[in-house]
Amino acid sequence: MGNCCTRQKEVDGSLSSHATPGGTNISYGNSHSSAALTPKTNKSEKRSFGDLSSPRTECDILSSPNLKAFSFSELKNATRNFRPDSLIGEGGFGYVYKGWIDEQTLEAGRPGCGMVVAVKKLKPEGFQGHKEWLSEVDYLGQLHHPNLVKLIGFCLDRENRLLVYEFMPKGSLENHLFRRGARPLPWSLRMKVAIGAARGLSFLHDSEQQVIYRDFKASNILLDSEFNAKLSDFGLAKAGPTGDRTHVSTQVMGTQGYAAPEYIATGRLTSKCDVYSFGVVLLELLTGRRAVDKTKVGDEQNLVDWIKQFLGHKRKVFRIMDTKLEGQYPHKEAITVTGLALNCISEAKVRPPMSKVLSTLEELHDSREASSPSRTELKMVRSPYRKSPLRNGYASPVNKSPRPSPLQTHMKSPLAKSPRGR
Repeated sequence: MGNCCTRQKEVDGSLSSHATPGGTNISYGNSHSSAALTPKTNKSEKRSFGDLSSPRTECDILSSPNLKAFSFSELKNATRNFRPDSLIGEGGFGYVYKGWIDEQTLEAGRPGCGMVVAVKKLKPEGFQGHKEWLSEVDYLGQLHHPNLVKLIGFCLDRENRLLVYEFMPKGSLENHLFRRGARPLPWSLRMKVAIGAARGLSFLHDSEQQVIYRDFKASNILLDSEFNAKLSDFGLAKAGPTGDRTHVSTQVMGTQGYAAPEYIATGRLTSKCDVYSFGVVLLELLTGRRAVDKTKVGDEQNLVDWIKQFLGHKRKVFRIMDTKLEGQYPHKEAITVTGLALNCISEAKVRPPMSKVLSTLEELHDSREASSPSRTELKMVRSPYRKSPLRNGYASPVNKSPRPSPLQTHMKSPLAKSPRGR
């Protein structure tokens, strides 16, 4: 792997290279109607880690006792030499392959034997550079939570940079919502995913050393076999402000449509920027629309702009709901979740903290469970706007596409400065 200690590179979180989504386009299975939640975390619990606000040398990061340093030959064996039939995902960063390792020794295993893993292999010319790769190793080597994807190990061998994660068999939320032919997620599973993702963000924000995720979006929310949501891709994560500081000043990076407007305008990063992004994903779950959809015209291209015409009108909630739900959702709960999403995308000073967002979603879930022991008895409402022309069609992401331009909507790229309030 080479002697990383001779390089003594420091990670300061100032990420200037381009990067792209790291979700895996893998199996979809059947969308179960049940949505049992994992046990709640202790909201008062503070997690202490290494000082994430202080730069660490590359040698320190790659010496993490929590991660295995794989050789390139080991990962070649684990993925059957990166054969095309092992490929499960692709993006501007590179490729994701399915592999197998021994669960005890973590040595490369034979196909079909041992523990299944996802191996992300970066393209040397890809948008995700060494800093983003090292940042992900740094954060996921120290942060552990049921709603964060588990990083098992890494490989740094000459120009080869790879990451080894736990395998997430249900793929990304983005694929379930927008991929052509995907079975629609029922309301209960959408709310389960929202709660799981909110728990992950709350954990980051409420840790002793706050972490700002900075790239919360549907493609970075991966789902396990029970549709438990886990946050992935920490390449743009940043340590939050400390002491009397109210924000972190940094180069503007993220994904168009999800990045908070005040961050785009000023470069001032706070945890409220993640809250805004969460609100956008919540709107995607409600509407079935992408944050940015260039196939539409006018205000309909931007989800937040389009949704504004329905503000303050409870009866119009029906008109924004995803027609793929076929009206099968609890009316009052949908109104409450819509209001919560709108609070998240409001001005930064009035946005709720993620802990409050999480408690609201959990209370809704608990109330629904208490009032409806049998899910089949849940009183549903059928929307009179099922055939609304406002909801015609959905964008169809292409599973494998040529390397896109960093200016494209769903690339993790520096966002051009735009006027405040855009």
